[in-house]
Amino acid sequence: MIKFTALSRVSLRNGTFLAAALVAFSAPAMADPLTVSNWDGYMAPDAIETFNSQTDNEAELVLHATNEEIMGKLIASKGAGYDVVFVSSPFAEVLHNLGLAEDLDHSKIPNISNLYKEATELPHDPGNEFSIPYAWGTTGLCYRSDLVETPTSWNDLLKPSEDVAGKTTMLATDRWLLAAGQLDLGYSVNETDPEKMAEVRDLLIEAKKTLLAYDDTTFYAKLVSGEAELVQAWDGWCNYGIGENADIKYVIPEEGSDLWVDTMVILKASENKDAAYEFVNFVLDEANHRWAAENILYKVPNEAAMKGVDPALLETFPNMAFKPEDMLKYEQLRDVGEAQRDYSRIVSEIKAAN
Repeated sequence: MIKFTALSRVSLRNGTFLAAALVAFSAPAMADPLTVSNWDGYMAPDAIETFNSQTDNEAELVLHATNEEIMGKLIASKGAGYDVVFVSSPFAEVLHNLGLAEDLDHSKIPNISNLYKEATELPHDPGNEFSIPYAWGTTGLCYRSDLVETPTSWNDLLKPSEDVAGKTTMLATDRWLLAAGQLDLGYSVNETDPEKMAEVRDLLIEAKKTLLAYDDTTFYAKLVSGEAELVQAWDGWCNYGIGENADIKYVIPEEGSDLWVDTMVILKASENKDAAYEFVNFVLDEANHRWAAENILYKVPNEAAMKGVDPALLETFPNMAFKPEDMLKYEQLRDVGEAQRDYSRIVSEIKAAN
């Protein structure tokens, strides 16, 4: 029997498990636990139980709060102790570049055929050689249409009118915070030129003076209450606000968006590769994957799953109906290598500025 573990987006638990090999007379040693790291609430509450019953595995879920948290653990352990991890695509690319990601055998993932063609052509991993996309979407502006005019530009957020100033929020995570400034200035969301990034820094320092908060998790609640009127948001999280107040809308600014992709990666250090493949294939089952679209309100790159989504849901949350070919017009966040240190330094300077 294979034991299973996973991680979470909101809460933190110790995701390291030590399995002692038990030898009794001629009985074989027990396999080490299979560990899957995921964000909290990112798959069905009974997904692990269902996986266990359908595959005769014994799985447990362990949670990580952020990409950075799980990456720190994976890099420190060289992937040991984990088998499948859910991480955003730039971090999947880092795992690959560090030699920690398994080169995938597609013959062991038959449900990979459920993916949209576009989901097999993502710039960070053409052909899904080391990662399988789980959810994808855009980043834009989420706003109260009854309180503000429809925003059209990132500038509407970064240099808001007097009546909106103090009622805006931006994402706190480094890459997305910087992307708003990069896009506003017409630069790549992977820009690394020091002079251009200095411009981005200065723009975001000025924008900070008009912000209510940096907020990755409760910005939609601030919109619902009216405390905020215009926020930077991932499309799926904006949907949580739309579900509570129909006056909340989502728009991609004229300068564009990033294309964000959350992925599943099997670790090269995994000692439970067959079970890891079974789990990835289980997630890609159209009914299992559809749960994510219908319950966390994120688009999934699974064509078979999305075809079964209730059309009424797409009407209520229009960004869920974005076509894959249109999303691929936007630039993916990529691994920027050593420049990530510069990104972190710049964000620290922005947040420390008065």
